[in-house]
Order: sequence, then C-alpha cells, then structure tokens
Amino acid sequence: MKQGLYKFGTIGIILAVTAFFAFMNESFLTYQNVSDILRSISIVTLLAIGVTFTLVVDGFDLSVGATASLATVTSAAALVLYRQELLVALLIPLLCGLLVGLLNAFLVVRIKLPDLLATLSVMYIINGLQLTLTKGSSIYEGMTGATGRFIPSFLFIGQGSVLGIPVPVVIMLLAAVITYIFLEKTTYGRMFYMTGSNREAARLAGIPTNRYRFYAYGISGLFASIGGIVLTSRIGTGQVSAGGPLLMDAVAAAYIGYAIFGAKKPNIIGTLLGSVLIGIILNGLTMMNVPYYAQDIIKGSILVAALAFSFASKK
Repeated sequence: MKQGLYKFGTIGIILAVTAFFAFMNESFLTYQNVSDILRSISIVTLLAIGVTFTLVVDGFDLSVGATASLATVTSAAALVLYRQELLVALLIPLLCGLLVGLLNAFLVVRIKLPDLLATLSVMYIINGLQLTLTKGSSIYEGMTGATGRFIPSFLFIGQGSVLGIPVPVVIMLLAAVITYIFLEKTTYGRMFYMTGSNREAARLAGIPTNRYRFYAYGISGLFASIGGIVLTSRIGTGQVSAGGPLLMDAVAAAYIGYAIFGAKKPNIIGTLLGSVLIGIILNGLTMMNVPYYAQDIIKGSILVAALAFSFASKK
C-alpha cells in the first residue's frame, strides 16, 4: 500500500482536487474552463521543461522567468517597433534565450559558480537589460513612435486553435512528447541523466559531462524563450517582467515531477502533471473568488511540499 501511495499519490491528489472543485462549482469541468486551464499551464510547462533539463544534469536555472520576459519584449519590439515579419519575430527571442542559456552554462561550468547564484545574477542582469531597453514601459500597438502591429500569423500562436484545440496546448504537448522521447528513449538522454546522477563516474566512462551541462542550460533558455513567445502572442503586448510570476510555478512543476510514479528523478511526464496540478488549483481558487495574493500562499506551500518530497526522495 505504501508503495502504491508513493507511486500514484500525486495522480490521486490531482483527481481529488479536480473532484473537489467540480463539486464546489458546476462550471469547473466545462469544456471552456478545461480549455482555459490547459491554455494557462502551457506557458508554465514550457518553462518547467527547461528547468527539468537543468535538474537532470544536477543543475538549476532561476533565470527562466526573466528569459521569458526578454522574449516577450524582443518579439513585441520586432513586430511593433521595427515592423518585422513572423520569422524575425521568432528568431530574435529564440536567439536571446539561447544566449542567456549559454551565459548561464559558462558561469556554472567554466567559472564554476554555484548554479543558484549564477542564474540568480543572470536573472537580475536580464531584468535590468529589458527595463533599460524599454525604459520600463510595455510595448503595444499604437504606442508613441510605433508604426508596426502584431500580425495575425504571430497572434495565432497564442490565440488560435487547431481542430478545436488551442495552439499553445498543441505546442505544450508536442514539446512534452518530444522531450520525453529524447530523455527516456535515446542514448543522448541517458547521458544527460548519467551526468546528473554521478558526474565523476560519467566522466570516467567517457561522457563529456561539461558539454551536456552546456546543452542543458542552452535548452532551458530556448524553452523559456518559446514560453515568452507564446505569452506575447496570447496577450498581444510585450509586457516588461511578464515572465517573473511564472518562475515559481515552473520550479514547483519540475520538482513535483519527482513524485510521479515513484520516479525519484526529474522527468517530463512528472513536470507536465505538476503543471496540471498547479493549474487546476489556481483555476479552482479563482473560481471560488480567493484573492490572488492569497493564492501565492498556496503556490508557496505547494513548492515547499514538492521540494521536501524531492530532496527526501533523492536522499
């Protein structure tokens, strides 16, 4: 029984929380609300997948929220301020995200700074950079000096749907499936896990561990920038520091993954289900008219519980 609770306890919690909110509000399980939940967690999941990659190599990335914010600002600026087309509006934030990830990797792997301190420092640098570039204001259509606009093809990424499924949800599911197959079913994915489980043993076995750590932080930056692009296209503005509130949700989702099916390790399916759990709770609390500032207490408690469980499992 204990083994069963350990493996399927998180799934049981998701089902129990869903049943509770469905009982409290008959609109909770409607198609529209379920669609809203999935759409809202899609961005968090993309950031959390990046965090998961760094956790796999025994690292950590605190800069994903700031990187997502930078992606929102750069993609919006490309469209609204510089009147660029879709390809440029996508490539610029992706390149910025990759550069941020490589900067994190350089500080952690080459300079040998602790990952928490290095990525925290980069987070502040990025926040200062985007505030400097935008002078603290958001980027939107019709702002002073702006002649461009958010083109329909870009807005489709965050607001469109395919066969009734929101495009952000499609992107989230494709990202989860591809990264799951890569980490769990390929030799390269196993090398990521070996690097994180015992770096010295992996190095002696001939695995270029530093290279895989570089890859992990680069992938984290890329996924954070993808999340920022989806966020921008969803809200139709480039909001400064828009990705900041997503950091804690992404970290909590990644750490909840340790508890899924008794994995005792970061994994993509666990990260996805962790995002689902957080999304259900926040949506249900909103429908019950719980103030947004009180929801932070709940999110903080979830993060503490996830961290306690994951570190206890690791120990």
